[in-house]
Amino acid sequence: MTYKETIDYLYAQLPMFHREGKSAYKANLDNILALSVAFNNPEKKFKSIHVAGTNGKGSVCHMLASIFQRAGFKTGLFTSPHLLDFRERIKLNGKMVTEEYVVTFVEKHKKLLEDIQPSFFEMTTIMAFDYFAKEKADIAIIETGLGGRLDATNIVTPLVSAITNISFDHVDILGNSLEKIAVEKAGIIKPGIPVIIGEENVQVYNIFKQKAEALNSKIIFADDEFKAISALQLNSDKQQITVENRDVAKTYTLDLLGQYQVKNLITVLSIIDEIKNSDISISEEAIFKGLANTSKTTGLQGRWQVLGKKPTIIADTGHNEAGIQSAFQQLSQYKFDKLHVVFGIVKEKELHNVLSYLPDKAIYYFTKASIPRALDENILSKEALNFGLKGKIYKTVKEALNAAKQNASKNDFIFIGGSTFVVGEALSEFKLEELT
Repeated sequence: MTYKETIDYLYAQLPMFHREGKSAYKANLDNILALSVAFNNPEKKFKSIHVAGTNGKGSVCHMLASIFQRAGFKTGLFTSPHLLDFRERIKLNGKMVTEEYVVTFVEKHKKLLEDIQPSFFEMTTIMAFDYFAKEKADIAIIETGLGGRLDATNIVTPLVSAITNISFDHVDILGNSLEKIAVEKAGIIKPGIPVIIGEENVQVYNIFKQKAEALNSKIIFADDEFKAISALQLNSDKQQITVENRDVAKTYTLDLLGQYQVKNLITVLSIIDEIKNSDISISEEAIFKGLANTSKTTGLQGRWQVLGKKPTIIADTGHNEAGIQSAFQQLSQYKFDKLHVVFGIVKEKELHNVLSYLPDKAIYYFTKASIPRALDENILSKEALNFGLKGKIYKTVKEALNAAKQNASKNDFIFIGGSTFVVGEALSEFKLEELT
């Protein structure tokens, strides 16, 4: 098979949560444990850091990977979903797994996959673990796919576990309260393994505290250790964040934009601080250079990403209540004549809660990504009217994006978001423009 044929085969054969939703979710670890045995427990052959959370875990993982690479470690990175290419999910020292490896893996293990019938994410997880083991990675940064307790990645025994934050997302699977969601995320806490909580929340504080104590695991609340003093966006590519720890202030330059990176930075620094208690040495230079070059080093996209100027075009993958609220809070700090919003969302989101965070003084381009989970653009537009949000309907992200670009003047602002998949399709269009 060619690489494209291989990916098409996987999409057709394996249930994929990010395309299909809850029906593709496997609520146990049976398949991944069976796969691990079949592959001779690859997750035990490299050190790891395991990161869960509602928002920010992708950014935290990429920042950590960049730092470890700068420190000279052969660094694996496993994240999801992908935006443009499946191989974005599995990286080693910032480079995507090769097409050849993906094709060979599927061809060689096709019968095993058909016998066990894993989900798409379970298959991807074992592929990543097998790749990191074969390539002799020194360490791998592992992002959970969904939740934590029953996530396929939860077979790792990491040096440190981290939970970035807790807010509402995937309530149909994880539960309809912060407490229920926290229990699922807390499932990554392992006996005797330190856990970092990125953002303290009084509603779920005791859930994490009690779980850590029961497992004799050291628990660190990042915002008790590090305090952000100031944050300044230097230009369209960099921001500076000053952080205080033990009465010592340090200023870090990040190439990841967005105010929410302040919280992510504090989580990263807490993880690195705890890692230093092990036999791993990370210099201050590696931390500063890693943070300043995350996107360049790991290829992270879609986090308050600047896609154009005159008009300003920003894409952001924030796709739940907290993520969208944060994105539009950030947007309110920009100066522009008119705001154009290319917006689409998936079906299972709490639509009314999400729409309540969108500004009514904007021109909307309601659309949907080309996946089964995407909410119909007509339904989205109708519901949006209840919040005073007005705009036109477009069948594809491409049509919506082109309309926004045609209508916007050089002093306007175009925001693309609502769904990771809307952002992915928009990025694909910009890539095609670069090639023509």
